[in-house]
Amino acid sequence: MEKESTFSKQVKSLHQTLFMLLVLFVIASGGILYYANNPNVFSNTSQDIVNVEKIEDEDLIENGIHVRTGLVDAEGLMVVVNNCTNCHSAKIITQNRMTEERWNATIKWMQETQNLWDLGGNQKIIVNYLVTNYPPKSKGRRMSLTNIEWYDLED
Repeated sequence: MEKESTFSKQVKSLHQTLFMLLVLFVIASGGILYYANNPNVFSNTSQDIVNVEKIEDEDLIENGIHVRTGLVDAEGLMVVVNNCTNCHSAKIITQNRMTEERWNATIKWMQETQNLWDLGGNQKIIVNYLVTNYPPKSKGRRMSLTNIEWYDLED
């Protein structure tokens, strides 16, 4: 009988130990899951919040420049803004200075490959605006470097 009592005590002790391990496992698992979903919960570093100023008037013109896009204020500006900047930045317009033929070819290419809609009568307004305000530059490359005092690099 003494053996049965000792065995019973050992089983209860083992049962309590296993139960405590199970409780610790559940708590640790919960903590790991919480940390995985909230990784910054224990860090002392503060996150910088960046406030982006919203332009009150999206059609604001200052010094002859449309503030939101950076395009020149001229006849046809809003047609260009409404049709061109829906798909790409206005900077791509200012980078690609072209002739009337090239602008029309580019628009045709965008319609065939980039899903640009039919511009109808707006195409003439857009191309006239672009050719007038963003014509090709006469110089495509920078001037050659002259009067430079070159030196040898030492190892």
